Amino acid sequence: MTTAAAKPATADAASRARLLEAIRFDARGLVPCIAQQHDTGEVLMLAWMTREAVEETLATGRVCYFSRSRGGLWRKGETSGQQQRLVDLRLDCDGDTLLALVEQTGVACHTGRRSCFYRALRDGALAEIAAPEIAPEALYGR
Repeated sequence: MTTAAAKPATADAASRARLLEAIRFDARGLVPCIAQQHDTGEVLMLAWMTREAVEETLATGRVCYFSRSRGGLWRKGETSGQQQRLVDLRLDCDGDTLLALVEQTGVACHTGRRSCFYRALRDGALAEIAAPEIAPEALYGR
């Protein structure tokens, strides 16, 4: 991982095309993408990308996902302001999972927590191991 100040990663059209050819999208045209804070290694979230989301992410340096519930592109932070800037995009050995090393602005989870992985098994029960840093209502104006 890099320790230098993060700057958005972008790629030219030829580089984007090479990566897109290597990605094994599923039958629905989706590939899972793990978002990880570039400097700490903290896993922030898992979301889905389509070819179009990968292309936009690589072209702009701002992470874009595909929302299965909304059926369209989801530009992380568009509503909440909690954006992810791409530092590096990596493809696993099977070509069927992406790892986005990002610089996260604010929280990553819609619950107001830094990471979506805030629950863990403790003493035989599912426990919350991280409190919200911001109220969801403040993120989305609800």
